Amino acid sequence: MRRKTFDALLTSAGLVLAIVMVAAGALLLWAHNFVDNQVHDQLAAQQIYFPKAGSDSLNDPAIKPYLSQYAGQQLVNGAQAEAYANHYIAVHIQSIGGGKTYAQLSAESLANPNDAKLAGQVQTVFRGETLRGLLLNAYAFWKMGEIAFIAAIAAFAAAGLLLILSALGYAHLRTVPANTEVMPRLTGQPHAA
Repeated sequence: MRRKTFDALLTSAGLVLAIVMVAAGALLLWAHNFVDNQVHDQLAAQQIYFPKAGSDSLNDPAIKPYLSQYAGQQLVNGAQAEAYANHYIAVHIQSIGGGKTYAQLSAESLANPNDAKLAGQVQTVFRGETLRGLLLNAYAFWKMGEIAFIAAIAAFAAAGLLLILSALGYAHLRTVPANTEVMPRLTGQPHAA
């Protein structure tokens, strides 16, 4: 195969791959924006606010290090949802149920159907775990959106590199003699210097 043909094919393939990477980057950026907007809108609609700075709720050592940075803010993104779910709701659920899970409390309540206090704890823990699960789902989708954003940046960087290499390939293509072979020893053709 002629070296000029081989170089042209390789350089054109790099250009096509660059175009594919730009398209992939654009789609990943769209995915990031879509997920970020959906998570924000759904969380904002819930009107959940972190306790205000200095409140007793933030004095608990299991809560303060994780929620102080968000004190008084509205919960509107995945990082906040994860912090609120794992370091506010989960702490309160543990204190309500004495460290027992919803399943454990529910089993106890079924064994003691006349215990109104235990039944109330089961309902409260169930509601807390439900909200916690919903917030952690929002966090998971938000995290996927963040990963899509990083992948978009990587795709755009790869596209830029491929465009530069393709431009250099086309510039090099002009300097290759027309009769040069890719593997001259196999074809019996002389190798141009």
